[in-house]
Amino acid sequence: MRIVIQRVKSASVTVNSEVTGSIDKGLLLLVGIHQTDTKEQADWCIRKILKLRIFEDSEGKMNKSLLDVDGELLVVSQFTLYGIMKKGTRPSFIEAGKPDMAEPLYDYMVKKLKGSLAKKVETGEFGAMMDVELLNDGPVTLVMER
Repeated sequence: MRIVIQRVKSASVTVNSEVTGSIDKGLLLLVGIHQTDTKEQADWCIRKILKLRIFEDSEGKMNKSLLDVDGELLVVSQFTLYGIMKKGTRPSFIEAGKPDMAEPLYDYMVKKLKGSLAKKVETGEFGAMMDVELLNDGPVTLVMER
């Protein structure tokens, strides 16, 4: 599982000219699922994301988590995070989870995140062409791999 975590002041995702999810202060998660990923790996990532101290405290230090700042989440599936560019100029996506395996795991993650967070958890649409807009805060961007 590979997740790009972006601390945002706001973010939204649009599918076919319709906004499917939008948040204010929080995290935008771009989630890539590998063909061998499991619910146990998803659970580890969820625990880490919720407790990740990347929000500033009153002294300007990154000491607060998403839970501490009552932040929101926008979760977007992104199989292209498993693009392999070793040969040629066209990425290969053979390591990305196939939709019949990846979509249920993505849905599992979203459901668990919604159950763990008092604030809203919004999503894109699995497998759709999406336009993602964000106002990166910091900028703070991290890549998590499990």
